[in-house]
Amino acid sequence: MANFLDFEKPIAELEGKIAELRHLAHGDEVNIAEEVSKLQAKVERLTKQTYAKLTAWQKTLVARHDERPRFSDYVTGLVTDFVPLAGDRAFADDKAIMGGLGRFRGRPVAVIGHEKGNDTASRVRHNFGMAKPEGYRKAIRLMELADRFKLPVVTLVDTPGAYPGIDAEARGQAEAIARGIETCLRIGVPLVSAIIGEGGSGGAIALAAGNHIIMLEHSVYSVISPEGCASILWRDAKQREIAAEALKLTAADLKGLGIIDEIVPEPLGGAHRGKAEMVERLGDSLAAALARFDNMDGETVRRERRDKFLAMGRGGLTP
Repeated sequence: MANFLDFEKPIAELEGKIAELRHLAHGDEVNIAEEVSKLQAKVERLTKQTYAKLTAWQKTLVARHDERPRFSDYVTGLVTDFVPLAGDRAFADDKAIMGGLGRFRGRPVAVIGHEKGNDTASRVRHNFGMAKPEGYRKAIRLMELADRFKLPVVTLVDTPGAYPGIDAEARGQAEAIARGIETCLRIGVPLVSAIIGEGGSGGAIALAAGNHIIMLEHSVYSVISPEGCASILWRDAKQREIAAEALKLTAADLKGLGIIDEIVPEPLGGAHRGKAEMVERLGDSLAAALARFDNMDGETVRRERRDKFLAMGRGGLTP
């Protein structure tokens, strides 16, 4: 059975009844198809009602779901001839950020993104998507490589934030993030970014200062986590739901503020309920975004990206 979130308990109960009916009827001649069909229709109706009115905090929980598609799922589903490239050529290879070269629907591209992992071992190996300085310096190296060979860059963002450890600070975490943002803005090739789960703080922006920024419907993007914000403002992480609303971190909020450009709908119940469908939907969105830059020269690409970010907060964008 699916891994249900707390607010999905009524849905989980109905799914449990369906599973129980199927189990009881297994091997018997009892026809339960009609009853199961009624329950499935009820599940779909209840799921639609629930997901139509998710709070900002509930969307945060969906964005963090353990079974949500990761960077590796999108690369496997969308990129052929993928050649992973490792290391920052200075200190180490940080597996929280993955990247390489490949073909996206026939188009040569560089693909870079955060990888959280999909089980305990892989999550530890990828440090839960929290990159250290060498991760951001690897991303910079790959973006500069793409710029040199005139390859569009696709970034997939999914991180609670950059790794906050002492060793990361000692190796220049803030400088690495700043250089990452600078490189995103400097390169002369199109940069299309997608927030596929969590977009946390500068650790996300270092890969997301793109020409076209996409968010999945139930992803979140914010300067700080709701828990972190609540701990600072109220000295109480339990105020996270209030903080989530105040942060305006949902895709709808950020589209209205002009921070992002596009929202990609997720399958009913979240991306984890239909991974293959979600991969294809994002692929279509990325393809359309990249096609817009096909006949645009490098200086125009760079200037458009620069103007986009300079306009934020100055009234230059329509809410």
